[in-house]
Amino acid sequence: MSGFRRPSWWALLLTVAGALLFIRLGVWQLHRADFKEALLRRYAASVSAPLQDFAKVAEAPPADGFPRVRVRGHYLADRLYLLDNPKHDGRGGVEVFAPFALHGQSQLLLVDLGFLPGNGNGKTPQLPPLPTAEVSLQGLYVPPPPVGFEMGGDALSRQTRWPKNSIFMDPAEIARDLGRPLYPRLLALDADPASIYVRVHTLDFSSMPPARHRAYAFQWFTFALAAVVILLVLHRKRKPRKS
Repeated sequence: MSGFRRPSWWALLLTVAGALLFIRLGVWQLHRADFKEALLRRYAASVSAPLQDFAKVAEAPPADGFPRVRVRGHYLADRLYLLDNPKHDGRGGVEVFAPFALHGQSQLLLVDLGFLPGNGNGKTPQLPPLPTAEVSLQGLYVPPPPVGFEMGGDALSRQTRWPKNSIFMDPAEIARDLGRPLYPRLLALDADPASIYVRVHTLDFSSMPPARHRAYAFQWFTFALAAVVILLVLHRKRKPRKS
């Protein structure tokens, strides 16, 4: 280290503290990436998993699991909700949700019927009628779509006719709108070749996918290296100028 001046204690302390903080943030981002990739693998495996008893997971589903369940009851067929935030089709469209009443339960189960692609004119696609008789459904018991900030507040309360549209599917707003409590998760129906709905469900990590976590981890590690390099550059001995 003969080519470097001895740094002051505070410069060394700040550099070490900063580098350790950046490394810790980078490691955290790597852990988040691994966690989300594990969730995606678990979600994909759940599609073909054996059916579970809905009553056992209804109120307390596993935080890192997606039970595949079967339920029996009837739709509230005239109370449809449309998520107007399409990601499936370049022409636009809507994700359709319907409340479902189970036998002897006051709570309603929100069912994700699937995606209906638009026709490019900006109008709501024609919704096929739902059965009014008792039916049996099966699918994945999954968390609701992420909710963001909605300009003007609760859009559902300002609408008087169904189906109701919203850019976010907030279970709390739907429960208030229906006047009945909802189960904490929703039922994403199994794919059905005979159905008009597109049912390619996945976890929505579009705002922060695993790859972005790894990019941020690289950024934090780069900051840690930069902090050490800056310390060395600032304390490098300068050669005396020749007169």
